[in-house]
Amino acid sequence: MKLLASIAVVILLACGGALWFLAGGSLNEFIKQQIETVGKQVTEQKVTVKNVDIQLTKGAGSILGVSLENGTGYNYPHAFTLGEVTLDINVESLTDEPIIIDAIIIKDPKAFVEFTASGQSNIKDLLDNIQKNMPNAEQKNIDSDAPSTKPEPKLSVSKVVLAGTALTVDLSALGNKEHSATLPDIILNNIGGKDGLPASELGTVIVKEALSAIWKETKNTQKAQLKKQATDKLKDKAKKKLSELFNKS
Repeated sequence: MKLLASIAVVILLACGGALWFLAGGSLNEFIKQQIETVGKQVTEQKVTVKNVDIQLTKGAGSILGVSLENGTGYNYPHAFTLGEVTLDINVESLTDEPIIIDAIIIKDPKAFVEFTASGQSNIKDLLDNIQKNMPNAEQKNIDSDAPSTKPEPKLSVSKVVLAGTALTVDLSALGNKEHSATLPDIILNNIGGKDGLPASELGTVIVKEALSAIWKETKNTQKAQLKKQATDKLKDKAKKKLSELFNKS
């Protein structure tokens, strides 16, 4: 299934700010703070990061233990967790625009999709929050006209890979049960294009695309499982009816 559990790809937002904030050891802490701050602004849920290690001179970096909490009303503590995110940064592009990240490899991603009895889902809630918090064209114009506004660096990501996403879909509130699957690697290409996107937009674009894919595939899983459940109930009723007929005879 074509699912992406990459809410923490908001690291792109952090990288966008960090690549021109070359301040020694404070760079890693800056990125950590940006992931957590921007992640919460975009999703309206708490985002935490365990550790960041960016080595710009080597064009490499890693971000460990990224997690996104669920909103109120859901049983799972997290909507997503990512074990490790590695960055392959194009060093030659650091002095130009767009800054190019050759690859973002996300290892051990986990997505926990949960439905309530009323049919709401944590993923749909997150999508609604992201859509609400994405800057519209009018807001972009207002921000660009502000005299103190400094243009953001633009980013382009050649490839994003989610390796073996572990998906859990919980339909127990709808009378079904919890379903689990390990997905094949998912690859996104050319995010931001040749011109790139501002750092504060690129991460949100990827997150929205990821969650949209999750929601689409989760709905397919939901429909398939509930259809199977309805079919099983009909079979049980038919068996019970036949048993009653045989017992009467």
